[in-house]
Amino acid sequence: MRADLRIVPDFEMIICPPAESFRWNMHDYPYFGAKWHYHPEYELHLTRSTSGVMMVGDYIGEFEPGCLVLTGPNVPHNWVSDIEPGKLVRNRDMLIQFTAEWADRVAGFCPELGGIRALFEDAVYGVEFLGATAAAGRRLLAQMGAANGAERVLMFLQLMIALSRDPSERRKLSRLAPASTEVELPAELDAAMRYVLDNYSEDIDLASVARHCGLEPQAFSRLFKRQTGHTFARYVILARIYAACSLLTQTYRPITDICFDVGFNNIANFNRQFFKICGRTPSDYRRNAHKIGTDARPDPFREIRAYSAGMAAAGGKV
Repeated sequence: MRADLRIVPDFEMIICPPAESFRWNMHDYPYFGAKWHYHPEYELHLTRSTSGVMMVGDYIGEFEPGCLVLTGPNVPHNWVSDIEPGKLVRNRDMLIQFTAEWADRVAGFCPELGGIRALFEDAVYGVEFLGATAAAGRRLLAQMGAANGAERVLMFLQLMIALSRDPSERRKLSRLAPASTEVELPAELDAAMRYVLDNYSEDIDLASVARHCGLEPQAFSRLFKRQTGHTFARYVILARIYAACSLLTQTYRPITDICFDVGFNNIANFNRQFFKICGRTPSDYRRNAHKIGTDARPDPFREIRAYSAGMAAAGGKV
């Protein structure tokens, strides 16, 4: 069934842990991010339980448990389960999300992986997997959750190979690909993100940034949470922790100095937030990064910064 979807999708900001090339996740339903939305990352989405209606691009159709769909950059999507009001479905969704840059690296690694590029090209319309391909995809996606480090990367390759092996077992869903691969952020959100990226080492309060964006604090807070899925305070913490990851990998500065360099004023809070986001202590992160030669991202938000620079060059509103 096709329809003209007139509801404007929300932009969702996907933040991948700094030591990982892609994001594996599970979430419940209802969930604040389970809405009509889009993001610049690819998403492989498995609905583990419940049935209902899925919307991918201009496509609307039914889904059942085991539905496995790959959406390309900026393809709007949503899965609405038919459940009783007030019911919570634990771990309804299992998914991975990865950037177009990572997809290009994987597809261009060697000629033998050429079939993966064709899969990614189809994904700009959204594709649903069928038959043995879907069964293999579900199995590998679940196994990936227990893997770490290089093992998880190898499983990603196995998963993409399995999904690309038989084009007859995938069907395109949407009639039209997104008109543009550029992420069109609301001007106020764009200005807020730029401000944080430029000033994360300083004191940052919501009211001041709201004024900078021309909004009242309450309206700004609602906009930021709706569009990114994160509170403003959470986004500031993420920016600071990811900056700390780069400093831990690229320098041998004392951890206490790094804590204050990135805007924290309490080492205990820094350590607590770092462990919550990265799953290890700062010293463990540094030790592991140096041991395996991990290259930290010099700018963890480079894609958003590049977009912002392009907007400024074009005379866009800040």
